[in-house]
Amino acid sequence: MPQNEHIELAQKRHGKRFNHEEKMRKKLARSSHSNAIKAKKLHGLKAKLYNKKRHSEKIQMKKTLKMHEEKQTKTQDSEPVQEGAVPAYLLDRETESRAKVLSNMVKQKRKEKAGKWAVPIPKVKQMGEDEVFKVMQTGKRKKKAWKRMVTKVTYVGEDFTRKPPKYERFIRPMALRFKKAHVTHPELKATFCLPMIGVKKNPNSPMYTQLGVITKGTVIEVNVSELGLVTTGGKVVWGKYAQVTNHPENDGCINAVLLV
Repeated sequence: MPQNEHIELAQKRHGKRFNHEEKMRKKLARSSHSNAIKAKKLHGLKAKLYNKKRHSEKIQMKKTLKMHEEKQTKTQDSEPVQEGAVPAYLLDRETESRAKVLSNMVKQKRKEKAGKWAVPIPKVKQMGEDEVFKVMQTGKRKKKAWKRMVTKVTYVGEDFTRKPPKYERFIRPMALRFKKAHVTHPELKATFCLPMIGVKKNPNSPMYTQLGVITKGTVIEVNVSELGLVTTGGKVVWGKYAQVTNHPENDGCINAVLLV
């Protein structure tokens, strides 16, 4: 490995911290302030080059936003044709109405970015860390208390490998790891046992989302390829979101409603 890549090497050996993504997100959110301060302090040629780079980035961002804006499209009126004579100069024209239309994919992407969906359970009871985690006493004299055992149902991926037990901070018991969920399709009024792909959002905390903790109100991603759902373009839908409607740790199974 090349020099000065000790951080990458440490991540490769021991993995990332449990709150790494959250820290990166906050760092990215704060970066605009530090960029502005840097732009004010720079002088001469460095300032010119830096401002040119920022200017091109802003243009690119505006172009991307413009692409996702609502488009004006023409749609024919479904109203019945009016009775009576129509003037000759109006015969060629079709009755049109302008409507703002957004493609389904753009809508879906926006919802994913905002983390908002029209869900069956909009509000859930908040769960504290004392309810989700159990403190584990470790060490020769049981004096250390930095380990936590997750007491709720969790989901871990297929390629998940545990850290060495000595260094594992969050312990997810095998008995509470689930791979399948009973998902109800609201339009078909039928329930299917589908494999899970991941945990999209736990409303209680971003940390629970990262650890894959599943509680009531959590949005999970399930594999719906066996249902045979097809997009408008004719492609088979592979993954879809569903919201958990029960308390899995009490029932011993995950019941969810598909977000159509």
